[in-house]
Amino acid sequence: MQILLGLLIGAVIGLIAHVALPGRHLRGAALAPLTGAASAGIVWTALTWMGLGDSPLPWVLAVVASAATTLSLVSLTTRSRSARDAADRARLPV
Repeated sequence: MQILLGLLIGAVIGLIAHVALPGRHLRGAALAPLTGAASAGIVWTALTWMGLGDSPLPWVLAVVASAATTLSLVSLTTRSRSARDAADRARLPV
């Protein structure tokens, strides 16, 4: 049952990252929240399977992992999309 809280926290972190980072119009609205929830769920599950479910470590690492994964993916996606759009604009006639 606690994994649902981990998933929810990851999704909220992703939503905050989507709203806070520039280039919102270049990526989908669900990309960041789903990435945050997925990474938090994977980390939570792995740490629970390792027997660390009763410690605060899954909470801390789920938050850190979802923030790191979401921020890097969102930044990379935005830069990639901007570069691809600029290349398309240069290639196509005005």
